[in-house]
Amino acid sequence: MVNDELNEMYEEIVMDHYHNPRNTDLFESPDFEIEKNNPFCGDEIKIQLNFQEDNKVSASVTGRGCAISQASGSLLAEKINKINSTDLQNTVDLFRKLIRSEELTEEELDELGDISALSGVRKFPVRIKCAMLSWVALEDIIKQSNLKN
Repeated sequence: MVNDELNEMYEEIVMDHYHNPRNTDLFESPDFEIEKNNPFCGDEIKIQLNFQEDNKVSASVTGRGCAISQASGSLLAEKINKINSTDLQNTVDLFRKLIRSEELTEEELDELGDISALSGVRKFPVRIKCAMLSWVALEDIIKQSNLKN
């Protein structure tokens, strides 16, 4: 019963982010921009980042594709908007742990927040690439910009 309620709540979060994506306003002159696609299913994502003087991140994520890829992008944008740029890689690493079914501490789960709604994707290996698309794009930006924690 509790598991069903949790799954329903996670589904609501994913569908809300799919239908009402956050942080989709594109920047006129982003510091970094990357576009990625999944050739197997057609998912597309564009991430733009601006870095403020105080090292805070402003993010924009747009795209088209399945509910999982688009919700994942929206959840990513919501999470990283206004965090310190040095925390980006840690956030990607936590998401990767979640998707790979690695054990997460309570603190790590709290850190992920609503992103945990994507944990059900790991039951469907073919959909993991959908969930990871935005995160792989973000990781590419981290590498390009030499941001490491």
